[in-house]
Parts: sequence; structure tokens; C-alpha cells
Amino acid sequence: MRRLFFFGSVIAIVLSLSSCNRGGNGELVGVGKRGKYFEPVPFGMTMVPRGSFTMGPSDQDISHSTPPSRTVSVDAFWMDETEITNNEYRQFVYWVRDSIARRMLGVQFDEFLNTEDRDGNPIDPPTLNWNERIDWSDPDYKEALSGLYYAPKDRLFGKKEIDTRKLNYKYFWVDLKQAAKRANAYDYKTQSYKGTVHDIDGKEVPIEGRSSFIMSDAVNVYPDTLVWIRDYTYSYNEPWATMYFWHPGFDDYPVVGVNWKQAKAFCIWRTRYKNAALAEQGEYAVQDYRLPSEAEWEYAARGGLENSMYPWGGYYTRTQEGCFLANFKPMRGNYIDDKGLTTVKVGTYDPNGYGLYDMAGNVAEWTITAYDEAEYNFINDFNPNYEYNALPDDPPAMKRKVIRGGSWKDISYFLQVGTRTYEYQDTAKSYIGFRCVRSSFGDEF
Repeated sequence: MRRLFFFGSVIAIVLSLSSCNRGGNGELVGVGKRGKYFEPVPFGMTMVPRGSFTMGPSDQDISHSTPPSRTVSVDAFWMDETEITNNEYRQFVYWVRDSIARRMLGVQFDEFLNTEDRDGNPIDPPTLNWNERIDWSDPDYKEALSGLYYAPKDRLFGKKEIDTRKLNYKYFWVDLKQAAKRANAYDYKTQSYKGTVHDIDGKEVPIEGRSSFIMSDAVNVYPDTLVWIRDYTYSYNEPWATMYFWHPGFDDYPVVGVNWKQAKAFCIWRTRYKNAALAEQGEYAVQDYRLPSEAEWEYAARGGLENSMYPWGGYYTRTQEGCFLANFKPMRGNYIDDKGLTTVKVGTYDPNGYGLYDMAGNVAEWTITAYDEAEYNFINDFNPNYEYNALPDDPPAMKRKVIRGGSWKDISYFLQVGTRTYEYQDTAKSYIGFRCVRSSFGDEF
């Protein structure tokens, strides 16, 4: 009887071990056969290889307070070849408009919402059905969407137009900075968190779970077109205010009137938009689109040139033939000497060594970096960056974000690759735009 029990135990152990090793040969070979991943070239972006450079002024200017120079290294990343254009940003605006419209139509018309998955399981809450076309001329749809338009008393000559004040985009992100704090780490012994986090309103709350690190915000996505008038009191810029963003004649011009929060929301939407398309195709997700750090922006602007003042190298803003190399304010009030009065089409001037256009002039560009005069003294020398999520009650000095590159209204000093300045994150200007970057998976490029 004992022998039989012992024999049975041996069989059970062997079967147990064999089940753990099922499908393998006892070697460490990883999970699955997924093959090598080759990152496709993102549309409209160019690769900036990893490298080191001297960050800061390439030439001391005694007329301005300049930060010290220091050597830093950055990882490889993709960067938009040009600034985001009006036409590209309108894709974001239209997406927000259509998503709001589908949500409103879904209240009366079920076809605009996905309530079941392919297996018939309920989806709660329902998702938007983007395959259903919106017929904006349909009388029933027009009635359901009446709340999306300006009220009759606010219409000009009775024209029915979308109320841009209602084009709000709610977005989410994980606050990895707060999650990475040692005090906020998950305690596996107690199976709980002990730390606290600051929510989007700045209120300190105890950590209840992973959801405590998921932040959300809502922002109106429509550009502030009145910046063309607000920025210049004694000027006649009404044609720019009424036409610049929506008219096809300005499709390829850089979008302006977008504050820092709107630019950040655009990046989050672009990531979501791209990864949703990849998921439908059964492809892997890509890295997040985002605003560049100040170090990334300067490294990219240099185009592989060491200690150069401008993206094209050298000390001059003209070619040997006397042609200007960027769109800026070359002389006192002579804006058109460089062929542009205000902004010009993106890509009008030659690219730098990395194939990037308008890294000097045209419009200045937002970065993700918070502005601090002493930043160069405390940032890391490896992928350096300083971020601060300004709270609603913070003083204005805490809401400053670094802008780079100079614009059509700036003198040549602000076009230098090492010149840094700032603007407040909730402020939009007629001379500030942005472009996106995306971290790369490797350095084989």
C-alpha cells in the first residue's frame, strides 16, 4: 500500500513538472515569437539621433543675462519637421467637435454609440461609433445638435455657427513623478498605499489606488484668434483675427493663439488618435507624442553643429547673396525684408542638418520645460528637464514655460539656438506655436 502511494506521488510530481515545462525545452527563450520590432518612420517627422552637446549660449552677449553653458546628453527622438500648421490643428478641433456631436446624437440615435462588443457583451459606458457618418443637414440631427451652436441672439446676420466655446477636450494622463516618490510606493506587506498626492486642483489627498495617480483636465481647444488684435493695440489686424485659423489660404501656416495647456492636450490627443488606429490594425502602440524638453529642442535646433549661434551655423542671418535665412524682424520696422510680414508658410526656408524647418523664426515654440533662471545649475546632465505642474493658486512666476526659437516679430538675438525665454502657460500669443516630439525605441538610426 505504501509503495503504491509513493509511486502515485512520484507520478503526480512528474506530471506537475511536465505541465510547468509544457511547450518548452527547459531553456530561457522568452515569451512567444514576436519577431524583431522595426519602428516605422512617423509621418511628417524626422529622426534626431542620440548625442551630447554643449547646452547654452554659444557666444557671450554682455547686453543680456546669459545662463552658463554645460555638456548634456539626450536620447534619440522623432520631431515634427515643421511647426504644427493650422490645417493639422484643425484636425484636432474637428475631432473634438465630432466627438461632442456623436455623444449628443447618441442620446436619441443608438447608431452613434457602441453598446456591445463583437461578442455581444455590453460596453459600459458606451463608446463612440466613428463609423457612423454625421449628416449635418439632416433635420432630426440638426435638432439634436442645436445646443452645439450659438444661440440665435449671438448669431451674426442669422448665420448658424458652431459655438467654439463648447469645444472642450477632456484628457487623462498618469502623473509618474508623484507615483515614483518613495513615500508613495505600494506596500506589499499591508497591500496598500501610505502616501499622499496632489490632485489637479492642488489639494493633498491620500492615495486610494492607481486611480489616484491618473490626472484629468479639460481644455477648450479652439485657438484664441483675437491675439492678433490683443497683442498689438494700435494696429489694424482684424483680417488676421477673422481669417488666419480657418481659411484655406492659411492652411500651411503655423497655428498660433494656442496656449501651453492646449498644446499639451493636442499631444495627448495625437497619441490616443494614433494608437487607436494601430490597435485596429493589430499593431503595437507607439511612444507618446509630447512637447519637447528645452534640452531636446536646443539639441535638435543645432542640427549636429557644435557651438553654432544659429541652426544654419555661423554668425550671420544672411547668405552670401544677402538673402535672409529665417523669418524675423531684421531691421527697425522692416518686417518684409525677409519676404514675410508676419508668419509665412512652414518650410519656406532651408532645413537644418537634421531636416528640421523653422527652428529659428516664424513662430517661437512651446517646450514642456518650466522656466527657472537657475535651471542649468540643478538639472541632470542625462536627458535634462525641469517640469512643474502649476496649480491654480500658484503665483504667475510658477506658471512660466520655456519658449524657444524666436518669431517673426523678434530680433535676431532670440533666434539663436542658445537663447531662452518664457511665456505663461495660460497665455496665447500671435507669435507662439509648437511642434511635437516622440521618443524613439532605439539608436540604430
